[in-house]
Amino acid sequence: MKDKQDAFLKLYEPVHERFERFCRARVYNEMDYRDLMNDSLLVAYEKFDSLRSNEAFLSFLFSICVRVLGNYHQKKRENRIPEGSMHLEIRDRNANPQTRADIHYLYKALAQLSEDQRESIILFEISGFSIREITVIQNASESAVKQRLKRGREKLMEILTYEASLKTVSSHG
Repeated sequence: MKDKQDAFLKLYEPVHERFERFCRARVYNEMDYRDLMNDSLLVAYEKFDSLRSNEAFLSFLFSICVRVLGNYHQKKRENRIPEGSMHLEIRDRNANPQTRADIHYLYKALAQLSEDQRESIILFEISGFSIREITVIQNASESAVKQRLKRGREKLMEILTYEASLKTVSSHG
């Protein structure tokens, strides 16, 4: 038992920050990211014996995290928070107001992407995974991941450009 704990922690400690960033970006105020981390780590520890390669540990964590989050969404489907409620409010009160506004619009735009596009962009742009690593996490081909990134970026640009134009029109009107 102690050996399993030690082996798990030895693999987890170097990837903790990346895993935390991934969880924060995935849940953005839908649930507490720490709950997602804890639930995912519990499952990962229980299934640790099924890990085939130490190099795949982070992908192993992300795959579990995505499934845990999917189960959460499935359970909460009927009780979704209505659009426009306080669920998009930024928690970091120390950030400057412009940065908070930018983050708000970015996450609001990310929420409008398809699940696959959003996950690809979060993994690549926020968590720093390579295309090859994302193919493993998403169980998709390299070309599919590249398409998701391309289309997701295009859609984000379209959404954010539109949002910016609305802010400009309303401030001059």
